[in-house]
Amino acid sequence: MSEQPNTAGTARQQLEPAAADAVRAYAAKTRADADRFAAVLEDIAAHGLPAVETCTPWEELREAHLARLTGQRQAVA
Repeated sequence: MSEQPNTAGTARQQLEPAAADAVRAYAAKTRADADRFAAVLEDIAAHGLPAVETCTPWEELREAHLARLTGQRQAVA
């Protein structure tokens, strides 16, 4: 028995053009993020880990990210 759902007898609901564009944009962003991540991993594999002195501590990264999220929340409200 196949793991795939049987879609032969069911019709798929088409998205509105704006929703389809939004899904495509999200897919493109996700693909770009994955490509960037893969490039970083390939660089580490080829050249090793960066020196500790050149890295940003995770606490600083966390605080910057939380500040961005707070700014986005205020922009929406």
